[in-house]
Amino acid sequence: MSDKNRGVIYLEPGKVEVQDIGFPELELKDGPGVHPDNVGRKTPHGAILKIVSTNICGSDQHMVRGRTTAPAGLVLGHEITGEVIEVGPGVEFIREGDLCSVPFNIACGRCRNCKHGDTGVCENTNPDRPGSAYGYVDMGGWVGGQANYVLVPYADWNLLKFPDKDQALEKILDLTMLSDIFPTGYHGCVTAGVTTGSTVYIAGAGPVGLAAAHSAQLLGAAVVVVGDAIPERLDQARSFGCETVDITKGEPRDQIEQLLGVPEVDCGVDCVGFEARGHGADAAEAPATVLNALMDVTRAAGAMGIPGLYVTADPGAAEEAAQQGSLSLSLGTGWAKSLSFTTGQCPVMRYHRGLMMAILHDRAQIAKAVNATVITLDEAPRGYKDFDSGVARKFVLDPNGVIAA
Repeated sequence: MSDKNRGVIYLEPGKVEVQDIGFPELELKDGPGVHPDNVGRKTPHGAILKIVSTNICGSDQHMVRGRTTAPAGLVLGHEITGEVIEVGPGVEFIREGDLCSVPFNIACGRCRNCKHGDTGVCENTNPDRPGSAYGYVDMGGWVGGQANYVLVPYADWNLLKFPDKDQALEKILDLTMLSDIFPTGYHGCVTAGVTTGSTVYIAGAGPVGLAAAHSAQLLGAAVVVVGDAIPERLDQARSFGCETVDITKGEPRDQIEQLLGVPEVDCGVDCVGFEARGHGADAAEAPATVLNALMDVTRAAGAMGIPGLYVTADPGAAEEAAQQGSLSLSLGTGWAKSLSFTTGQCPVMRYHRGLMMAILHDRAQIAKAVNATVITLDEAPRGYKDFDSGVARKFVLDPNGVIAA
């Protein structure tokens, strides 16, 4: 086993670089973004993984754009799939050689929220507030997985072992989506009430939006409408049977009425988040746009799933209130229509085993839906730039050459 480890490092807004980083140990070391109370935290319950695939996420892109308080030097990456190469003395069921998906939520499995299935807001892994993740700002400082190797704490609880390694490697581009975007898109649809015969509007045709669209189809939606401003992404949504709305041409409501005969849908899903732009040609950033539009187009007594990311501090926001995470919501519209809202991190464990089975038995083709594109670890900086330009691709890093082999 090589002890050389390299990772994708956030340096400053618009710049990431692949650098040598420390090899993971069964202890959380001090470093950029590590909460002081987590420094020196022992993880006898942890495992070290050789990473097979790790993806660039839109949430990473928020940090790289400088739209969060992420510190320079942070090792990025929370979408991880890998092979176990070492286990701590407290690990009972996971074994060396197991190929596993790693939920992006880091959860202890012991607290009240974890026991209730709310693993996105674990109370014990982030001293700042409930909820933790790898390589992400204000999430406790756990080292990210856009690297060769990574530490996963509470391995028996967190790791989803694939039942057959050879079969898993054949479907690795689908299975790599289980760490985040497939469960996240699915969660958005489930919480929006998508079921057999539903009409669904999904705001955003990035990877999470496309994953939500494919999830809505799996859940039996009659019509899935996806809105975005980028033609290539709308083309990708149409490639697997979605209807589309070009938001540069105006409000979604009018275009939805042209498609469905009525200006409303049963279910709305926000896959854009806090960097939303207004509708119409050359629209400026307006962070509440998507939420207000979804309230407008979701029928009375309907529901909205909001997996799109919203933050408590956005230093790059144009409005002072938005810099503090405050948005100009038309909450009266939501109240008057008796709408239900679900926000927050997806509790990946609630869905990933079922979605794994759907992949392994050819019921889901998520890699095709999101246009999975494999690149090397050294190509990560270019991948970030391409992703930021709006290409209709989900970049999958192959840090150890396993996918290529």
